[in-house]
Amino acid sequence: MKVSVIVPTYRRTADLARCLAALAAQERRADEIIVIARHDDHATLDWLRTHDMHSADSRRRLVLVERPGVVAAYNRGIDSATGDVLCFTDDDAAPHTDWIARIARAFESDASLGGIGGRDIVHERNGILQGQKLRVGLVRWYGRTIGNHHIGHGSAREVQVLKGVNMAWRRAAIGTLRFDARLRGTGAQVHCEMAFSLDVQRRGWTLIYDPSLLVEHFPAQRSDEDQRFTFNDAAFYNASFNLRLIMCEYLTPPGRWAFVAYSTLIGDRADPGFLRALSLAFERGGAALAFRKWRVGLRAMRGAWQEAMR
Repeated sequence: MKVSVIVPTYRRTADLARCLAALAAQERRADEIIVIARHDDHATLDWLRTHDMHSADSRRRLVLVERPGVVAAYNRGIDSATGDVLCFTDDDAAPHTDWIARIARAFESDASLGGIGGRDIVHERNGILQGQKLRVGLVRWYGRTIGNHHIGHGSAREVQVLKGVNMAWRRAAIGTLRFDARLRGTGAQVHCEMAFSLDVQRRGWTLIYDPSLLVEHFPAQRSDEDQRFTFNDAAFYNASFNLRLIMCEYLTPPGRWAFVAYSTLIGDRADPGFLRALSLAFERGGAALAFRKWRVGLRAMRGAWQEAMR
């Protein structure tokens, strides 16, 4: 079974160096490592030239993409890879040494397995995000989503959604499927792996989350409007639009209407509905921001519904 690893990168050469070093240290080496870089990312291209990537390791190759955003990079990687299994990780992550070996064994032992992912140990604000959750990577019938990939524990189990920093796919399960280019965002098109995961599952393939499949994740600064820990109207609209578009197309007709009610009235901390925004306003004293998010979410719902109806 031939294994390809796809690493999108953009202007994060120190992080990319750490990621490539971790891939070079794998117990079971990848058959090819494809670095996807933007054609105008001169910092990365110069770094790769300086480090003589091609002659250093014949398994590694550089593939250029012109369109911004991780969706275009993912799709370029799928089109360029030749493996039976396509592994994805981020440039700001470092897979553990048994990462590829575990992935290859999983696909070899289960012919129904379409995708597998694991835990990303998040290093953030001078520490590691802590917690233990059994429920990971799920979408409820009314559109409530459960992530928790970074704090999942227990045994390997079936899920509905994998996380981009630590996921692998069987080529046969993907077929002609690609990441949805309609999703909004100029850099990280938030929720793009959710749409992809749900599409693969709808084709009848099993998705597995295994908390023992590990990558160290060092979330780096993004080079677009979607900055971590800083609210931005455009970035929030994009993420809300993406989630709502996915739910409008994935859920059953009753589920869609339940999702409209749920997201408008309740939602969650990251994307609050009216009642959640009211609660957050009292809890944090941030009424203006909470209701600003709610109003942006309403606009995103209208935009997503219009897109889904086309």
